[in-house]
Amino acid sequence: MGKFIYEGGVKAEFEDRALTHLQLVITAKLRRGEPFPFTWREDVSIGGGRSTVWLHPGSSLVFKYYGSRQPAINRGWTEALAFTANSPGGLYLVPEPPDAGDGGAATAEMQAPVAEDG
Repeated sequence: MGKFIYEGGVKAEFEDRALTHLQLVITAKLRRGEPFPFTWREDVSIGGGRSTVWLHPGSSLVFKYYGSRQPAINRGWTEALAFTANSPGGLYLVPEPPDAGDGGAATAEMQAPVAEDG
């Protein structure tokens, strides 16, 4: 389980694979200077519910991974996450769709920024 840490205090746990895809979308939007809300469900072990933070280019973010390997990237998942990030409700984690088989998945290091349609 990786951790998303916002402004040094707000923390949320995600599987490393999901966190990698979230990081790709978040950093692509912030690189373009696009602020947006990010919402996630809290685990029942800490009371359940949901949290939302406002992400902006000046945000202090940490993506802390449990594992040391970069997972393969599912382009369809990054596109689905980018779609939510561009909606009025903002980014939230959606289930991973089946990989469309784009001839070999790229690693997070090699992944180009997510292209978004306005």
